[in-house]
Amino acid sequence: MPDELLEALRRYDTPTLANAIEEFDVRPRDEGFANLEIRCMFPELGVMVGYAATATIRARGISRNGDQSPLWGHVRSVPGPQVVVVRDLDEPAPHGALWGEVNATIFQRLGCAGVVTDGIVRDLTEARGMGFHFFARGPAVSHAYVRVESVGEPVQMAGLTVSPGDLIHADQHGVLLVPREIVRELPAAADRVIEREQTFLRWVRSPEFDPDRLAEMRRVRH
Repeated sequence: MPDELLEALRRYDTPTLANAIEEFDVRPRDEGFANLEIRCMFPELGVMVGYAATATIRARGISRNGDQSPLWGHVRSVPGPQVVVVRDLDEPAPHGALWGEVNATIFQRLGCAGVVTDGIVRDLTEARGMGFHFFARGPAVSHAYVRVESVGEPVQMAGLTVSPGDLIHADQHGVLLVPREIVRELPAAADRVIEREQTFLRWVRSPEFDPDRLAEMRRVRH
C-alpha cells in the first residue's frame, strides 16, 4: 500500500474513519473496533497506523524462556510500519509486562509504530518519550516470567480478531481495524462524512436553527 495512503489515513481520527467505513456496508456497525479492555496510554502521540504482527504471551509460572527471536522474525516479515498485536493468555488477569523501555526500543528499531495488547505495559515515561504507542489494559510494575508463546497466528482479544497483515488505525478513542478492500476509497469517504457533519453543525449553531426541523435535518445528514 502506498505510503501516501497511510499518511492520508493519519489525517483522520478513529470515529471519523469508523463512520466512513459504514458508508461501504462491508461489516456490521458494532464490529471492527476494540472494546474497553484496551485503552490508549499516550493520547498525546496522536494517530497510529500500521500492519499487524501478532503474538501471544504468558507471564505466570516460572520459566526461563526469554527467547523473543521468533517474534522479531515475524515482525520483519510484515510490511512496515508494523503494529505488534499481542494477546495475554494469563488468567484471571495479566501478570507481567512484555512491553517496557527495552522492547519499545528494539521494536521501534525494527520498524514498529507501537503495540496493541490486552495485557499490561511499563516504563511509560520512556516509551512516551520515544513516541512509541502503547494501547493496553493498563500499567504494570514487573515483567514477571513473561515469554512469547506463539507468533504469526490470528489472535482474538477485546472483541477483535486480528490476523497478520491486518491494517490497524488507533488513537485516543481506541483501536480500529480498517478493511483492506475499501482502504483506497476511505479518505474521500471520510471527507464526505466530515462535510456532512460540519454542514449540519453549522446549521445548528446558526441563527436559522429551528428545533422543529431537527429530525428533518438529521435525516439529510445521514
